[in-house]
Amino acid sequence: LRELTRVAREIGDGKLESRARLGDGPGEIGDLARSIDEMAERIQRQLSTQKELLATVSHELRTPLTSLRGYAETLLDGGLEDEARREGFVRVIRDQAERLQALVDDLLSLAELERPEAALRRERFDLRELIARQVGLFAAAAERGGLKLVLEGEGPVEANADRARLEQVIANLLDNAIKYSEPGAPVALTARAADGWLTIEVRDRGVGIPSRDLDRIFERFYRVDRARSRSTGGTGLGLAIVRNVAHAHDGDVTVESREGEGSTFRLRVPMLASVAPLFREDG
Repeated sequence: LRELTRVAREIGDGKLESRARLGDGPGEIGDLARSIDEMAERIQRQLSTQKELLATVSHELRTPLTSLRGYAETLLDGGLEDEARREGFVRVIRDQAERLQALVDDLLSLAELERPEAALRRERFDLRELIARQVGLFAAAAERGGLKLVLEGEGPVEANADRARLEQVIANLLDNAIKYSEPGAPVALTARAADGWLTIEVRDRGVGIPSRDLDRIFERFYRVDRARSRSTGGTGLGLAIVRNVAHAHDGDVTVESREGEGSTFRLRVPMLASVAPLFREDG
């Protein structure tokens, strides 16, 4: 017990490398020692993750901030009098400010989803109607890329979930599909309810994802092609948000992909059988 007390105090003082070394002991003392050692290891991993996240966020912020400062200084040093170039400078400043805003918004969204006390705002709604609205919002972007958005299936799909969070999921998946699809290829969306699950699928025939990256694409700031991802304006947080929304609903998200053939993202969340039907046969 004296040894366990010593280790607990050292961990409390920030010495997370301290271990009880009594985990092979029998009985309740051994169980307690193993629990303390496991707790210290979890805290170490969490701190390491936080440090890595802070370093990554700092790096992601540095690029647009440097660009903003550089173009602002150019304008102040005489660029305002250069009519042929000043509009371009201002557009770059606006674009970089929008990039910063998107990054901050996504970070706040992730922070909210990861709070232990975070609660979903469930409501009943037609999932297909929600997806149809998102398709309409992305129609112009798809048209610019020469893509066709296809919403498959017919009839309403009853959902009891956090509408705003599922809108985030659809928007992020649809945005990725458009950015990484080849011109002329379709992007198909499907919503269905079956076997106690609500399922949303987004399929594209784009560049695909290398198999070595499939296990990591839902990590924060992980990019398969960093140069291309930056050029398309993504924050690197969209798929992390999708995963967190799925987990918040006690669901999951998976991806199937082949390079050069496209990707299928599939989000599944459980239906709540106790909820009264939203749609009835009599309308």
